[in-house]
Amino acid sequence: MKIGILSCSPNCYSTRRLREAALSRGHKVTVLNTLRFSIDLDKGRPALYYKGKSLSTYDAIIPRIGASITYFGTAVIRQFEQMEVFCVNGAAGISNSRDKLRSLQILSRHDIGIPATEFVKNRADVLPAIERVGGAPVIIKLLEGTQGVGVILADSEKVAEAIIETLQSTRQNVLIQKFVSESKGKDIRAFVIGDRVVAAMRRVAQGSEFRSNVHRGGRTELVDLEPAYAEAAVRAAQIMNLQVAGVDMLESSTGPQIMEVNSSPGLEGIEGATKLDIAGAIIDYTQEHVRFPELDIRQRLTVSRGYGVSELHIPEGSEFVGKTIVASGLREKDIAVLALHRGNTVIPNPRDSRVLEGGDRMICFGKRESMKDLIPERRKRLRKRKTKVLDTEVPTHLGNE
Repeated sequence: MKIGILSCSPNCYSTRRLREAALSRGHKVTVLNTLRFSIDLDKGRPALYYKGKSLSTYDAIIPRIGASITYFGTAVIRQFEQMEVFCVNGAAGISNSRDKLRSLQILSRHDIGIPATEFVKNRADVLPAIERVGGAPVIIKLLEGTQGVGVILADSEKVAEAIIETLQSTRQNVLIQKFVSESKGKDIRAFVIGDRVVAAMRRVAQGSEFRSNVHRGGRTELVDLEPAYAEAAVRAAQIMNLQVAGVDMLESSTGPQIMEVNSSPGLEGIEGATKLDIAGAIIDYTQEHVRFPELDIRQRLTVSRGYGVSELHIPEGSEFVGKTIVASGLREKDIAVLALHRGNTVIPNPRDSRVLEGGDRMICFGKRESMKDLIPERRKRLRKRKTKVLDTEVPTHLGNE
């Protein structure tokens, strides 16, 4: 198998370990400088050039994209995807994970723990936002900070307001986030590959430092991950559409709180703490899945005119409740059920005999007109009008006297 590792730092620990692991398994591997690609766009023929020459064929790509080159790096990965080359992490997942606000917005739709977070632009909205996350102390985060840079702990509301005002005056976007005091300067990094956590470590801040990042001097230690934390880590990576991810979680009184899902997690800290061959596990996963490249299913399925992908919700009391998928009549309407969401469970390619329940959500592909008829109209929220009670002693109509 021929593997390409996208990296601008061929001598960094993670890149070296991935290359060593691939070579030890008999694969051909090349470290490709992400910034030396040229993206060639032509009708029906997406292609890439590397250092001015047509790129040879690769079976798989392992992206190691730095935050500073996210836009160009994800464009290169997207081109590989259009060329149907297996990419361990896709462009969409990497883009979503790099934007702290976007990633939390995506996670917030699901039943998964995240710290209370606010995003505001107007100065007048800052103090109410701080109150909504539980008051001071609060964490202030730059949207594009990495390795603990741009993360500030504000002890009081006035200090928080001054910091946010200063950062916004320099055109910085910031998040206001609840400070989880019970975590006590500790967090957990769970390393997810595919649908399982292959390793986990606890990072502990040193001295008066509240940030536990290894790059800030944090100490690492082996941790035996509880099932709830392992499940949260895997679900977070899947929600973000990442096959390889470092999921950072706080240990709160209410369970795991997802702080960040990293699409290019470093290997040095996790391999040092666990003594496990994480690089080898990534190569093994790549080898296993190279024949099944990820596809943008919505892009592929919506090419047909009049057809599309939609989510159909089955509310309590619906005529579909208690019926099997085959008895629902969806197939007769030219609608295929691709996946069924029931609570926190996803049932891919559900059987025709599957009985539908209230609260189910179905990912369907079919005729847009047919699906549109099945989506209930959204009731507009009308503001309740205030009416004055008329004084019965005063005539409502005065005639000419």
